Amino acid sequence: MPIIKIDMIKGRNKQEIIKILDISYRVMLKNFEAPEGDRYQIVNQHEDYEMQILDTGLGVERTKDVIVFTLITRPRTQTQKTNFYKDLVDTLHESVGIRKEDIMISLVENSDEDWSFFNGNAQFLTGEL
Repeated sequence: MPIIKIDMIKGRNKQEIIKILDISYRVMLKNFEAPEGDRYQIVNQHEDYEMQILDTGLGVERTKDVIVFTLITRPRTQTQKTNFYKDLVDTLHESVGIRKEDIMISLVENSDEDWSFFNGNAQFLTGEL
């Protein structure tokens, strides 16, 4: 059920974007134990001047390949979160060649009452899900 929003600078090809989507989906399923088919992903591509992703004083150098993942999700344990972060970064680095320093992740927690999948119904509250 997490929505995965992915922000990146324009220039990646279709195959690379699909690979990023597939990897983030598989890593989410594994670490959050979500059911197969629970796939909600949105890619936003930006001009390079539209993304200013600095290092918060950590001494990290970002490149034009910087990518930001924002997941809107139910509460997760600290272990689930830290395992997800590491698994996603390692897999993207190994499979797509994205530098680990160029991957930023933020989880935004919400609850079952915050979701309506269609028809204006709160499916988690009505028992449909």
